[in-house]
Amino acid sequence: MFDNQAECSLVMRKRRIVILGSTGSIGTSALKVARDIPECMEVVGLAANSSVEALARQTRETGAKRIAIFDSSKKRELAELVGPHVDILTGEEGLYTLAQMDEADMVLISIIGTAGLRPALAAIQANKDLAIASKEILVMAGEIVMTAAARQGVKLIPVDSEHNAIYQCLQTNHRSPEQISRLILTASGGPFRTWPQEALAQVTLEQALKHPTWSMGKKITIDSATLFNKGLEMIEARWLFDVPMEKIDVVVHPQSIVHSMVEFVDGSIMAQMSTSDMCFPIQYAVTWPDRVANSLPSLNFAQLGSLYFEAPREEAFPALRLARLAGTTAGTMPAVLNAANEIAVDAFMHNRIGFTDIWDIVRQTMEAHTPVYPQGQLAPILQADAQARDQARQICCQIQSTRSH
Repeated sequence: MFDNQAECSLVMRKRRIVILGSTGSIGTSALKVARDIPECMEVVGLAANSSVEALARQTRETGAKRIAIFDSSKKRELAELVGPHVDILTGEEGLYTLAQMDEADMVLISIIGTAGLRPALAAIQANKDLAIASKEILVMAGEIVMTAAARQGVKLIPVDSEHNAIYQCLQTNHRSPEQISRLILTASGGPFRTWPQEALAQVTLEQALKHPTWSMGKKITIDSATLFNKGLEMIEARWLFDVPMEKIDVVVHPQSIVHSMVEFVDGSIMAQMSTSDMCFPIQYAVTWPDRVANSLPSLNFAQLGSLYFEAPREEAFPALRLARLAGTTAGTMPAVLNAANEIAVDAFMHNRIGFTDIWDIVRQTMEAHTPVYPQGQLAPILQADAQARDQARQICCQIQSTRSH
C-alpha cells in the first residue's frame, strides 16, 4: 500500500486549512480529503451558517480549536456541544477572524452567494493562500480580488472542477494568456438537457433538484439546471486566467469525465479528466504544486467506452447569452447578473415564480441597470448588488401577482 505519510514528508509540509462553509457540499468533501490525506492536510478552523449539530460534529472530528457560526443566536447551543476548550466566533467578524488566523496557511471559501467576498479579501490581506469554491467572489469583484492577490503575492486556486481542470492544464504548460486560443468549459447540461423548450415552463422544484451527475447544494443545483452555473463560471474564468470573454466557450458533456479543456494557439488541446468527485479538485488545491496518492477511484477507459459532447442550446437556456453579455459589459454588470439570479432562484425554490421566470428576471434586472466601472473600489459593486436585489424582488412580485390572477 502507498505510504501517504512518507510521500507528504518528501514533497510538502502539512497544509493547515480554514474551511468557511464547512457543512455544505464542498466543505464536507474537503473534510473527506482531510481524512484521506491526514499527513498532508490539517483543518484548524471551521465556519458554518447555522448548522449547529453538523459543525459540532466536524469540530470534534478535526480537533479544531476555533470555529464560527454566522447565526449568533446559535452560539450557546453550539458551545454546549463542543465544550469550553473551543473558541466560538459569530457573524461576519467571526468569518474575518477565521480567515486571518495565524495558524492557517490556506483558506477554503465555500460560502454560498456573496457572503464570501469580504472574508476572501480579509484572507488575502493576511497573506493566506485561497482555495475558492464560491463563484460569486470573482463574478462580483474579479478584478479587485485578483489584483489584491497579486499585490500580496498569495496563490488563488480554484476548487470548481471546471476551473481547477483549466488551472491544472495551464500549470502543466506554464503558458501566457497570449498562447491560449480558447478555454472550453464543460457542462453536464443539467436534468433538462433533452427537454423540448416549451416544456421547461412546467419544471417543478423537485425535478430541478435532481442533478444527473453531481450531488450539490440546492442553489447550485438549480443554477446547473438553468445553466447559470456555467454562465457564472465563464465570468469567473475571465478573471482567473486573464482571458477575454470571447475566448471562453462552453460544450455540453453529460458524462462529466472531461472537466474542462484548454486550446492553445497551435491547435493543441489539453484536457483534465477524472471521475465525478469534488475531492479531486479540492485535494489538488490543497497539495498544489504537488500530487499525493489517495483512495479516490481511477477511470476505467475500457469500461467507459466513449466520451460524447454537444453544443449547448442557448435559445432554450439563455443563461449563457446573458452571462456573456454581463462579462463583456464588465463593471458592475456581472454583480447585477449574480444578484438577480440569487433572488430569482430563491423565489423559485419558494414556489413564487416558475422555472423559466428565472431567466426573465435576470434579463429584466440587467436591462434596468446602467453599469458603473468601480476602478478598484468595492462600494459601487456592493451598491449595484443591493439595487439589483431590490429590482429583482420587484419583478418577482409582479410575476407572482400575475400568476395569482
